[in-house]
This record gives sequence, C-alpha cells and structure tokens, in this order.
Amino acid sequence: MLICLSFSSRFNWNELVPLRLWGRTLGLQTQNSQFQLEGMPFRIFGGSMHYFRVPRDYWEDRMLKMKACGLNTLTTYVPWNLHEQERGKFDFSRNLDLEAFLSLAAKNGLWVILRPGPYICSEWDLGGLPSWLLQDPEMQLRTTYKGFTEAVDAYFDHLMPIVVPLQATSAFHPQQYKKGGPIIAVQVENEYGSYAKDPKYMTYVKMALLNRGIVELLMTSDNKNGLSFGLVEGALATVNFQKLEPGLLKYLDTVQRDQPKMVMEYWTGWFDNWGGPHYVFDADEMVNTVASVLKSGASINLYMFHGGTNFGFMNGALEADEYKSDVTSYDYDAVLTEAGDYTSKFFKLRQLFTMVIGQPLPLPPMIESKASYGAILLHQYISLWDVLQSLLQPIKSEFPINMENLHLNDSSSGQAYGYVLYETVIFGGGHLHSRDHVRDRAQVFVNTMYVGELDYNTVELSLPEGQGFRQLRLLVENRGRVNYGLALNEQRKGLIGDVLLNETPLRNFKIYSLEMKPGFMESLRHAAGWSTVPDYFVGPAFFRGRMWIEHQPQDTFLKLQGWEKGVVFVNGQNLGRYWKIGPQETLYLPGPWLRKGSNEIVIFEERTAGRIIQSVDIPYLGRTQYVD
Repeated sequence: MLICLSFSSRFNWNELVPLRLWGRTLGLQTQNSQFQLEGMPFRIFGGSMHYFRVPRDYWEDRMLKMKACGLNTLTTYVPWNLHEQERGKFDFSRNLDLEAFLSLAAKNGLWVILRPGPYICSEWDLGGLPSWLLQDPEMQLRTTYKGFTEAVDAYFDHLMPIVVPLQATSAFHPQQYKKGGPIIAVQVENEYGSYAKDPKYMTYVKMALLNRGIVELLMTSDNKNGLSFGLVEGALATVNFQKLEPGLLKYLDTVQRDQPKMVMEYWTGWFDNWGGPHYVFDADEMVNTVASVLKSGASINLYMFHGGTNFGFMNGALEADEYKSDVTSYDYDAVLTEAGDYTSKFFKLRQLFTMVIGQPLPLPPMIESKASYGAILLHQYISLWDVLQSLLQPIKSEFPINMENLHLNDSSSGQAYGYVLYETVIFGGGHLHSRDHVRDRAQVFVNTMYVGELDYNTVELSLPEGQGFRQLRLLVENRGRVNYGLALNEQRKGLIGDVLLNETPLRNFKIYSLEMKPGFMESLRHAAGWSTVPDYFVGPAFFRGRMWIEHQPQDTFLKLQGWEKGVVFVNGQNLGRYWKIGPQETLYLPGPWLRKGSNEIVIFEERTAGRIIQSVDIPYLGRTQYVD
C-alpha cells in the first residue's frame, strides 16, 4: 500500500518548462539548501531514459509518459563507444541524434540532466568507453594518463558543440541562445568514488566541460560508500541507492553543507545476468521510498523510468566473484516495460506525484498494441565454415592477437564486438589448456567436429587423436565487457595470450573477424552456398527465413525455443543475443524496424538450431526473484 504523507507545499511548475522560459539568465542554482530555477523554488522530479536504448520513433511516446507520471526532468547518459565507434569517426545521426533527442525533450516540457561521462557504467559495454582505447597496452582508463585524456579531449571537442547550445542559460552566449535549451545540469563523470584511481582526474573532467562552454550546474553521482571519494570542487554531490537507510540523505551534509539533497539514481528495479533470475523490485516498497525521499525535501531521479534494450552486442558485464554478462533486455523492472508499456509502478507513482504537485497531470498516452505474427520457418542455412571461404579474409599471425588489436582492412580501431575465429594446424591430439586466456567463451573444433568449450571455469580439454594434420579452430565470443569496478583496464577480448597443446604454445594462426557489421550481413545475404536446412544440423551457421506482415507493423517479441545460443538480425538490425540458459526467453522487436510485406530474419546459431521461431505478443523475461 502507498504510505500516506502530507506535503506542506504544492508545486505548480506549469510555467517552468523549457519553451516558456526564453532569454533565461540564471538557470538552475542552489540557494539555502534548495534548488532554484530562474530564481523560483524548484524540485527535480526526474526519470532516466537512454536514447540509444529506445528506437527513435518511440522517444516522444516515452517522454509524454514521463510527463503523465508527474516528472519534470529527463536524465540520459551519452555513450562514447557508439558516437565514436572508430577513432576519429563520429556519429550523431539517426538513433544517435542527441541534438534531436534533447530538443524533443524541450518540446515536451522536460528539463534535462545530461550525463556525458566519458564513463557512464549503465550496464553498457566497458561503461561506454570505446574498446579501441585498449589497443594501448599501457592504457589507464578513467585517469589523467595522456593516452586517455587525449582521446577524451578529441571526443569532447565533437560532443560539446552539440550540447552547449542546448543549455538552459542564455546570459553567457547571447548570440548562440535564441530560446534557451533544456539542459539544467551536467554530471561530471559517473560514480568515480568507487574507482578513485587518480586524485587529479575529476578536476580534469570538470575543466574539460567548463573549457568547452558548459555553464550549467555541475553534479557528481556516487553510492554512499563512494560519495566522499568522488567529489570535485564546484559540483553538487548526489547519491545513488535503492533502500533508504536511516540517515542516508543526511549523510550528504557531511560532505557538503547547506546544499540541496538530490538522489541521482533511485533504482526502481535491477538488471539481469545470463544464467540468473529476472530480478523484480516490489512496487509498493519502491513508491514508499520515493514518497519518503520527497517528504524529506530532496529531489529524485528514477533510474530507470524506462530501461529499453541492449540492442546488438552492447550489453555490459559484472566481474566480482566471477564474470557474469548482462542479458539483452534492459527492462530493469522499471516504471515502463522494455516495450514502453505501463506497470503498476507507473500508476502508483502518478498517484503520488499528483498529490505532491497538487495539479492535474496530463492523461497517459494510449499504449501501442503488440502483435503475434505466429511461427516463422527458417528454411535456409549456410555453415560458418562455408562463409569463411567466400566472405572473410584472415589475418595471419604467428601469435594469437586479441580482438582490439586486430589490424582490419577497413579500420585502425581493431574489432570491438562479436566473435573471432582462431585457426591453426595441429598434428595429433592431446591436452589443450587455455591458461585462462579465453575472453570470454570459446567453442573448440577439430576440423568441423565440435570438441567442447573453454571459458573462465573450464580451462582445459582433451583433443581426440587423429591421422595427419588437422585444423584446430577456436570460435571465441566477446560476451560483453565489464562496465563497473576496478577491472576496466583488463577488458581485452578474444585470445589474450597463449593457448597450449601438450604444454606447447600454439602458433601460426589464421584469424577471422566476425563482428557481423551491416556490410558483412549484406554480403552474407548474397553469398553463394545457402541451402535448405536438413532435418538435423548443428552450428555454427547462419539461418534465414521471412516473416510476412499484412498490415501496419506492430511491436512483437521473438521466442527462440529449441535454439541454443546466438544472435538475431531482422531487416539488418541486430536485436541482440539469446541463450537457452535464460532468464530471458524473448527478444524485443520494435514495430518501426519492420515493414509491410516481407521481413528478413537471419540467425547466427552457435550450436543447436531449431527449425522455427515464434513471434508472440507477450514478452517472457524469465523466472522472477525479488531484489533483497
């Protein structure tokens, strides 16, 4: 049940929206332990939504739902590893059009707290840092190491000209600011207190923002244990948590006096790892905690309001006691589902914010209906071994090379994601030992015969004896780089060192890059060698079929029962990974990525392939477990 609280003051901010405050001069300020916006008392009622996890066609729908819930501020991270996938090549187009996203927030009456990193955590590969940084064997991420700061500077030189004109305050650059933008605060890095390897680093990031024209209120963000280690002079400290421990908000007073209290991340749910449960967080407990925070006079940001999806290979991972990669869905048991539908949390929060604000809220938008397109037959396949001959040029190397340091024809940035195949010639069988140099999981083949797997837990295999020379093949998957903790510098993928056969290091490799970028997938469509799927076949192989849609396409979910592990592409879009160990059993397929008529589905399956997949109208994210 929602706890009953009386709020002594109501907050009518109908006029305090971006497009109604032109020619602003003050922006968001702190005054006597309160926020003021243009000199008027203001509370931040925020929600997190990441433009890179939500199809562009749905940005506005999710923003309208924020407003209907009673929120006045949107927070978003900015993922460096998407905007600069290759060193020196920047992309702010299509689903990465940050300017369009921020402008849309302003249009819909939402202020913005921007969290540009460079590190963002966010259960995102390497915490948003581009993997090509790890080409440098001496790289020290999130420090003032020259190789890192030079890369950050080059990135910020491209990012900040997009961001600066969208700040709320107009006094500093009157020629640039016609109406003022929605950005009222900018976060300096992210949770640095839990990393804290370089005492000069936070000052460097702060100055990198200020020197490029950031004039809005600066903030930091840490959990309680990291709070005092992540401070930087001139930035407001904020705190992250899920359970409101006694005295937690007052603890902020020990690191900064007479400042507004802000919860930058109130965790509305939690993320999932492959092989674990689908975590859920009790809706009543969540809304009661939000009510308590508001009752204390603090501002709050709901992380997440809408989680979205880790499309492609972009999921992060944890490495505490053991390595655990995150699932494709970033549903997070958030206020809106992965597909943007309402939950009980939404309506409970709407009731609470209505009481706090004391004004009628906009009506919630209608939800988008979901479709079940039925069974889809995957009628054709082509073996990975056939693809090697026709589409891929190997790199020849005496020694194994990690993914990031592969010298590819079209890029000096190495390979970032996906798979790498290492191939060498052996004579006889024996004892294969990885020396824990597999990152993260290798399928082992002798010629085309599957022998077993190597990963963090399995580091040795027996290879069968045989006549003459044979090919030993290791298909290594990068399951996602760790995004949090002290191991960021050790996130190189593929084979990161020698693998031994009978205690002798393997040498003379052919190395094939399988990042499965759009160019490769397009070439695959036209490759010779596609044939009818036999009654029984095991991968690795690509399978394809077609889904026919008669009417306007709608969101759906793909269920891959009978398939083992792999990746799904629909009309060239990488939906992400599936794995039979769960918890996630369906992949979200947004309607805007479909078209009337024929839609091509391509599946890369590592091992056991089914014959069909199901398009269903209800997601299944796995067996649930409540967050403790």
